[in-house]
Amino acid sequence: MNKINIKTVLAALAMSIGAMGVCGQTTVVERPLEGTNQNYTNFRAPLVQAPLLKLPVGAVQPGGWLRQYLELQKEGLNGKLGTVSAWLDKNNNQWLSDSGDHGWEEVPYWLRGYCSLAYILDDEEMKKEAQVWFDAVLSNLKSDGFLGPHNYENGNPELWAQMIMLWALQTYYENSGDERVLDAMTNYFKWEMTVPDSQFLKGLWQEKRGGDNLWSVLWLYNRTGDESVLPLIDKLHRNTSDWTLDNDLPNWHGVNVAQGFREPATYYMYTGDEAMLRHTYDNFNTMRVRYGQMPGGMYAADENARAGYFDPRQGAETCALVEHMASDEILMGITGDPFWADHCENVALNSFTAALMPDMKSLRYITSANMAISDEKLHGPGIDNNLRGMLSMSPFSSRCCQHNHGMGWPYYAEHLVMATADGGLATMLYAANTTTANVANGKKVTLTQKTEYPFDETVAITVNTDGTVSFPLYLRVPAWAKDASVTVNGEAQDIAAAEGKYIRLNREWKDGDEVRLTLPMSVTADVWQQNKSSVSVNYGPLTLSLKIDEIIEPHDSRDTDFVQDDSHWQEGVDASLWPCYVLRPGSAWNYALKVDDNNLPVDFVVTKKEWPADNMPFTPESVPFEFKAVGRQIPSWGYDETGLTDLLPTKFVPQSDQETSITLIPMGAARLRIAAFPRAN
Repeated sequence: MNKINIKTVLAALAMSIGAMGVCGQTTVVERPLEGTNQNYTNFRAPLVQAPLLKLPVGAVQPGGWLRQYLELQKEGLNGKLGTVSAWLDKNNNQWLSDSGDHGWEEVPYWLRGYCSLAYILDDEEMKKEAQVWFDAVLSNLKSDGFLGPHNYENGNPELWAQMIMLWALQTYYENSGDERVLDAMTNYFKWEMTVPDSQFLKGLWQEKRGGDNLWSVLWLYNRTGDESVLPLIDKLHRNTSDWTLDNDLPNWHGVNVAQGFREPATYYMYTGDEAMLRHTYDNFNTMRVRYGQMPGGMYAADENARAGYFDPRQGAETCALVEHMASDEILMGITGDPFWADHCENVALNSFTAALMPDMKSLRYITSANMAISDEKLHGPGIDNNLRGMLSMSPFSSRCCQHNHGMGWPYYAEHLVMATADGGLATMLYAANTTTANVANGKKVTLTQKTEYPFDETVAITVNTDGTVSFPLYLRVPAWAKDASVTVNGEAQDIAAAEGKYIRLNREWKDGDEVRLTLPMSVTADVWQQNKSSVSVNYGPLTLSLKIDEIIEPHDSRDTDFVQDDSHWQEGVDASLWPCYVLRPGSAWNYALKVDDNNLPVDFVVTKKEWPADNMPFTPESVPFEFKAVGRQIPSWGYDETGLTDLLPTKFVPQSDQETSITLIPMGAARLRIAAFPRAN
């Protein structure tokens, strides 16, 4: 069998379609076409040219519900964590003083989301707070190039926390242009090259997550062209866990997988070896085949994926959710493949929205597709991490998630629109926004998107420019959107079979031109054969859950039943402002779903409701969609001996003779949820 050269095939396809796409034509393409975008930091030789480039932080200004989420985050846990978490206490903090004794991964985890949020919102107070930390990092560099606190694990330098801080510094540089960042990263990478392989990346997290460090080397080289750092790419790859195994992974920790699976694709950018690119796709699929047989985009790894534990009651850490979204966003750029945008939306809209309380002041360590209770109890061995508070909503869910969750929505906002290699722009993740960017030969344009997606089928885009300018505008069409259509200034464009591809509008644009993308939503179903042929129902990008009445019990988050041993308050915090919550069901939840021969719910009715006045659609009270279906109750389906939602019942378990009308809502609005249904008899 001849080996297919992916890059060559895509280049040939791009050239043939590109020839058709001149003179104002509209075409459907698999990937953005090749080019050498001069408007934004590009990939320098010998690196592979990426088809999509992230715009600088702040270029994309989100609106609508996403803007509301960012504003709530500012007033919520991420925005106020510097005054709450003991790990961010400036007294004796490792990132502010060589004599410090705390702050390890927590400071950079928090800072990378916090600074991105500050720059997007252009919030002066937040920017000043972030600057305190960046100035400290850049002022306390060691003479040998080392960056940050010196920690050791079994005598080897601990570099995981530095990997996170590098990402924060990259965002800071995008906003500030502070040349100290480039010097600091260059010297730090040169120091890394002096560490013997026998001591390099040896440890619990850094060995699995070396791809994060590798991505930062690419980022730096693209800005400096300093070839002296390039050998570090090979060094990082050979000392990182081997993510190129066939039908296997080097580690099954949920967060490690969310980060590590993309390492081969990152290395591909240096080597050009398409086998590396395929390994990342294989890693993604291997995890889904074994542990991802459930809706919501994630997998069963409530700490570690374990043999025999793949029921949809198993969940994913909030850290894993945001890390996987970040991996998807990076892979969007590396590959140009719309698949990664589809997956990012799946995780964000169906899982991440339900991982925090609506005010964003507390979060859950583990979120599952099926969880009929969210409490503080011990649930081992059903839950791998057998600690209290793994399922409750708490400001102290854990040290990692408490500090790391903040990058989820800001990074998502940064990737709504990306620059293309051929001098254009691509709409990648859909939400209302205004994007100001350079196209073609440096001409500035503004794209204003109006939409209530994912609760709306249309995206209206207005192009504003001084005079006229020619550039390609790519519209990503999600794989679920089978009958997408587009108009330009009211004129229908000729497209066909665009789902999972891009509509490329290559034309001369003038001020006020309007593009209208329609993505018709329909009901579809997924059957999870390895999970007892359970069924989940989708409406467009939204997967649906049984609507369960939520009884919300506030608790004092100083209660030791809710707080992990490694979570601590700063002195003087008013704990009453930061309660934790238990969510209990106030209605029956143990239903099987009645479906037809095509696995679609019978007697299915869609009701569109008014858009919520508070711009918060992801709550049971305000969600703009409700759906009616038919179910049968399963009396024996309840909780296991620890109080955890029990395993999916088999088809042989007795069901009620009575059919019941049940209400479904998008699972992203359901913090108590049953999204993987047994089939009704």
